[in-house]
Amino acid sequence: MAALQALFGGTFDPIHYGHLNTVEALARQVGLHQVTLLPNNVPPHRPQPEASAAQRVAMVELAIANRPLFNLDTRELMRQTPSWTVETLEQLRLERGETQPLAFIIGQDSLLSLHKWHRWQELLDLCHLLVCQRPGYERTMPTPELQNWLTQHHTQQASALHQQPCGLIWLADTPLLPVSATDIRQRYRHNLSCDDLLPAPVIDYINHQGLYRP
Repeated sequence: MAALQALFGGTFDPIHYGHLNTVEALARQVGLHQVTLLPNNVPPHRPQPEASAAQRVAMVELAIANRPLFNLDTRELMRQTPSWTVETLEQLRLERGETQPLAFIIGQDSLLSLHKWHRWQELLDLCHLLVCQRPGYERTMPTPELQNWLTQHHTQQASALHQQPCGLIWLADTPLLPVSATDIRQRYRHNLSCDDLLPAPVIDYINHQGLYRP
């Protein structure tokens, strides 16, 4: 069976170390060799990005230039409709084949609200879910039914993720990095330094483009 491949969606407005370092730690835990970044165009659950699609792609390209784990897929930016994860996964599953082990990376905050996602119950028919911790979020699901669903699919065997194409949930022991794109945009508005939160080429690009300024 082919090696486990993972997908990581987000607005990346901007991409930062909370994304990059967390996913690299996850990759070491479960043996990932490839993570595809999927920037959203019209995120259904949150406000629209401040940076344009082209600017967000440029920042991702700069951030991953020296990080061989990552590659970039811009298919969601081609859509003018909401970026429903399940539809993207259906496309990728068709392209990569029924037997390819495929995982989608989310944060603990997304896991807790997953039951509000479009066709959420079909996600595990298409992929595994790899869940990264987020500071300040509960570790248990909001209802007993959802907790039972999590328990049913939860695995503590990383090898199992490589041995079947979909259907499992891995709760990763990733570092709790208190970095968010919202905080970074606020810091820029108040002319505060973000030097330790973003790769230097991304900082240079933000400054050159005049992004996130008041």
